[in-house]
Amino acid sequence: MKGMIFTEFMEMVEATWSLDMVDTLIDRSQVASGGAYTSVGSYPHEEFIALVTALSKETATPIPDLIRAYGKHLFGRFALAYPRFFQGASGAFRFLSGIESVIHADVRKLYPDAETPTFEVERGDNTLILTYFSEHPFADLAHGLIDGCVAHFGEDIEVRREAVADLPGAQARFILTRKG
Repeated sequence: MKGMIFTEFMEMVEATWSLDMVDTLIDRSQVASGGAYTSVGSYPHEEFIALVTALSKETATPIPDLIRAYGKHLFGRFALAYPRFFQGASGAFRFLSGIESVIHADVRKLYPDAETPTFEVERGDNTLILTYFSEHPFADLAHGLIDGCVAHFGEDIEVRREAVADLPGAQARFILTRKG
C-alpha cells in the first residue's frame, strides 16, 4: 500500500485521539516499519490491518467502523490534495463513474507499483452500481471513500452495500440511489 494511506491514517488518529494514541498503536501493533511511514513509500497492507486492529482494541470500536470512518476522512484529504481530479465533476455519480478510467489510471501512471482496486461501473438515471474487486480486504475503506464522496458533493444519495462472491472485504457491490 502507498505510504499516503498510512500517513493520513496516523494524522487522523492524532487529530481524533492524540499523538500518544499514535505511539500506542505503533507499540502495540509491532509493525515491521516501526511506524516510520513516508507518503511516497510502499508498505505491506498487513501493517495497516495491524494498526487498525490495535486502534480497535484501544478504543473498543469495531474495525469495520474505524476503516469506514477513515475512508470518509481520506476522501476529504484527497479532495484537498488532488483538486485536478474534481475538475468537471458536477456530482458524486459523475465523479465515481470515472474512478477506474480517470483516477486509478492516473494513480497507476504516477505510482506504477500502486495496488489499486478495480471497479466495474454501471450507471442508470438515478442509480450507480460500483462493483469493487481487490487483492486486499478493504471494502470498508471503499465504502468510507464512497460515503466521503457523497458528503463532499452534498447530495441526497443512499449507499447500500452487498457482498459479492465468497471473499468478504475483498469484493463488494455498492448500489447508490439518488433520493428525491
